Amino acid sequence: MPNPDAPASLSPWPAQPGSSQPYHAIVKPIGAICNLDCTYCYYLHKKDLLGSSNTFLISDEILETHIRQYIEGQDCPEVVFSWQGGEPTLLGTEFFAKAIEIQKKYKRPNQRIANDLQTNGTLINEEWAKFLRQNSFLVGLSIDGPKALHDAFRVDKNGAPTFNKVLAASRLLHKHHVRFNTLTVVNRVNAKRPLDVYRFLRSEVRPNVMQFIPCVEPKVFCNTAPQKWDMGMLPEYDSPAARPGNPDSAVTDWSVDPDDWGSFLCKVWDDWYNRDYGKVFVDLFETAVAQWMGAEAQVCIYNDFCGKGVALEHDGNLYSCDHYVYPEYRLGNILKTSSSRMVFSDSQRKFGFAKSQTLPQHCRECKCLFACNGECPKNRLIRTPSGEPGLNYLCRGLRKFWAHIDPYMREIISRVKRDHLPDAPAGIILKK
Repeated sequence: MPNPDAPASLSPWPAQPGSSQPYHAIVKPIGAICNLDCTYCYYLHKKDLLGSSNTFLISDEILETHIRQYIEGQDCPEVVFSWQGGEPTLLGTEFFAKAIEIQKKYKRPNQRIANDLQTNGTLINEEWAKFLRQNSFLVGLSIDGPKALHDAFRVDKNGAPTFNKVLAASRLLHKHHVRFNTLTVVNRVNAKRPLDVYRFLRSEVRPNVMQFIPCVEPKVFCNTAPQKWDMGMLPEYDSPAARPGNPDSAVTDWSVDPDDWGSFLCKVWDDWYNRDYGKVFVDLFETAVAQWMGAEAQVCIYNDFCGKGVALEHDGNLYSCDHYVYPEYRLGNILKTSSSRMVFSDSQRKFGFAKSQTLPQHCRECKCLFACNGECPKNRLIRTPSGEPGLNYLCRGLRKFWAHIDPYMREIISRVKRDHLPDAPAGIILKK
């Protein structure tokens, strides 16, 4: 879950591995264990793929080692701990109370420690809500829209719907004044009803920030790591295989259609801009405004490099990214090497810079490059119109969105310069 309170951008890579610089680790204290069985989940299969231990509960030794290394490895006024899963609330409030005590043990003077927790919400009760409020947790609540859309894929182990429990969790969080964001996976079903999704979240759930994540999963995602697939088999830009729902599709049936993703963003943008600008916060829209004004992206997928957001599994193994938890992208184990040294290692630097260095020429010449930067490398599943491999699966939808919002950006930039930042840069506007 992206943290809106974290720095908008991270400092450049340090000259020497192990230098103290900001980085972010998503911690999986219970691995891939979850009480739900969401159809599109990209993580449940890690239990079988990794198979590194008989238990999927982080040990006290690994927990304390991580907290100590994470605090010691960064010279910054705030260190943000992000807890995910699986479903981290299965551990109970006692586990997180223990983690907080360890954080206090290693926290430096004048340093702020923050915690965020990504949850499916089904186990949130009065005890949890009080605990989260008392300890100032930022919560990410997974919810995919109104009941029919949410329950299409988000079901428990028995196939039962989960919407009512999640909506109840949102009301408990409001009752106890817990700050929370929503994380909505935009898939092949709910992508076709953008206003139903957006207006439900805005009016009924009322999060601090809305996060929309496009569901893009290669059919081979359970066994094949990103960028390790057969490049010769990547589908052509306009072929049926480059869209979901076809026998030879490169992606799962529940993956969002690229055109639907673009339409979803355009329609939500219009409603947001006409009704809710300045009142409702959507992470993808916030970063777009920043980028049009010449600033760096506020979310990693649109930055020009990556690699400083890693994932820590329950067994102490550190991976290049939350979406790259595969044996090929294992950096090492924190019981043997500090996490900061692994994050700033040559191999991880290479991983981070590969995002821009491996862009197809089609992308390098694209007028949308400043806003897109190729999006997430894990989604580079197709070929360019000229046949070059490595084009982002969502390209056609993203280009539609960027072109759609460009006229609005001129007005926003003018408004910001006039009302707030008179010396703000003119920004980079797409040339028609």
